Amino acid sequence: MQRIAAVSRPSWTLSLSGSGSGSEGRRSPVEIVANVGTYVTRSPAAQFSGLRGGSFGRWADGVASMRADCVTFAEHWQAHNEWVLSQPAGSGPLWAVLGDSTAQGLGAPTPEGGYVGQVLAVLREQTHLPWQVLNLSASGALIRDVLHEQLPRVPDSAALVTCGIGVNDVLFAGPGRLFADVRALLAAVPDHTVVLDLPLPLKYGGLFGRASLPYVTRINRTLHEVAASRGLPVARISAHFGPPWDGKLACDNFHPSQKGYRDWTRAVIRVI
Repeated sequence: MQRIAAVSRPSWTLSLSGSGSGSEGRRSPVEIVANVGTYVTRSPAAQFSGLRGGSFGRWADGVASMRADCVTFAEHWQAHNEWVLSQPAGSGPLWAVLGDSTAQGLGAPTPEGGYVGQVLAVLREQTHLPWQVLNLSASGALIRDVLHEQLPRVPDSAALVTCGIGVNDVLFAGPGRLFADVRALLAAVPDHTVVLDLPLPLKYGGLFGRASLPYVTRINRTLHEVAASRGLPVARISAHFGPPWDGKLACDNFHPSQKGYRDWTRAVIRVI
């Protein structure tokens, strides 16, 4: 068995990982900082000083609003999935989506504004077929959540499977577990599954993101190597999601905006 090269996870991730169990109990460092910031910006002193109405206050409020979107978007896709599964066989080719909050479309104004909704529109337009999407993703999901909770729900009839996962693992899984999970997932997904690599934290996540750049680069290198060994196509989000950054990030400066998801859409369509 090939040994995994030693990789150090940035030390700041250890203090921010928390102990929540399940995807719903996990909060990103963006949310942790924003939650603290909300208390600060809503204090009487902040109101007096102008901090409440400043850029930091607006950012903290935006992150809180996005947390509410997690619930709204999940409910949307749950209802959508139930409708898709109720359709008779032969209603159109089926695309099964595995992933995290980016597959949910978090950061866009609506769930359809994420890369899933945008790719679906392109598929229908270019193939002239009534493609349907079964979105099995969940905000906060880790690789092991996809393995144990999402992957078993992929119908045998799926004509296309895509999988974009791993950003949350940078925070909530140690290097040994993360690289083992990458290998286990890519060994388990159906043949011809399109795998999304991780976006490089060149802009999103601020200082925290930049500190993790070498680690994310190593994860992507491993993902590409393992995918190539199985002949799995890789959508290079890392190559497509980049500058110019104007308007490409959501209000939390972490998730892509609808404009940012256009870059993700181009990366996925390129390999389908």
